[in-house]
Amino acid sequence: MLLVTGGAGFIGSNLVDRLLRDGRKVVIFDNFSSGRREFIEDILDRIELVEGDLLRPADIEAVFRDFKIEFVYHVAANPEVRIGEIDPGVHLEQNVIATHNLLEVMRTHAISDIAFTSTSTIYGEADVMPTPEDYGPLLPISTYGASKLAAEALITSYAHTFDMRAWIFRFANVVGKRSTHGVTCDFINKLKANPSELEILGDGRQEKSYMLVDDCVEGMIFAVENATNQINVFNLGSIDTIDVTAIADIVVAEMGLEDVTYNYTGGSRGWKGDVPRMMLAIDSLMQLGWKPRFNSRESIRMAAQYLLGTYL
Repeated sequence: MLLVTGGAGFIGSNLVDRLLRDGRKVVIFDNFSSGRREFIEDILDRIELVEGDLLRPADIEAVFRDFKIEFVYHVAANPEVRIGEIDPGVHLEQNVIATHNLLEVMRTHAISDIAFTSTSTIYGEADVMPTPEDYGPLLPISTYGASKLAAEALITSYAHTFDMRAWIFRFANVVGKRSTHGVTCDFINKLKANPSELEILGDGRQEKSYMLVDDCVEGMIFAVENATNQINVFNLGSIDTIDVTAIADIVVAEMGLEDVTYNYTGGSRGWKGDVPRMMLAIDSLMQLGWKPRFNSRESIRMAAQYLLGTYL
């Protein structure tokens, strides 16, 4: 069986859907802090659901005791980057300590394979774009990025020390069906509250790569099936970028609005820890035979349609 931590969340639930389509047996482990029951209500008869917390080792221990787990997709995390400015300890606990607890239980149960969802924010403000996987030094500027980098280090150290294998995925911004945070969600919620004005954090020129969640999960599964090194590190993203104002234009158009006034808060970044420019080099995974189906603009448009219920 496959274990998906955070399997009721945005990316996790889309990953589970794909695994089920592939005929795999799945155990979802989630504490529902950011995951939502409605994301998995249609598949409850096809999966095993364990409600628990990675910060309680006994909870995850019970999963490995009760089910024959062969592979772990570790997707559980606190996904909100901005919370680090308010409460830095959240990312330490939910991204680092939680990962350590999972690895320890895997070690004691001799489970060797783990795929981990990391982030482009581990690169910090990279001066090489597109940014390749071997870029360094890695100097994250948010506690979220720091926590994900620490989790990567834990995973690679466990892999070498205890003969495990790891697939680490550094994501661009992931958008799409069931997304619960991020700029597209933010804009839609603001415009529903006030269709005539839209607050845009920063100067609107922040330019980043966006990837549809469908491409994201397909890339992950492709890499797991085709990359055979002990440690496999891949960037996952689209082949281009889009700026925040252009995202606002797409959302406004998809909502059928006109004459919307954009109010910029100013500055080159939206919040402390925000990386204004990001584009990942995805050559490594493309050379293996995978490529994204959608570019950033298409991904944003489809994500907006999913969230508005207009996707056909």
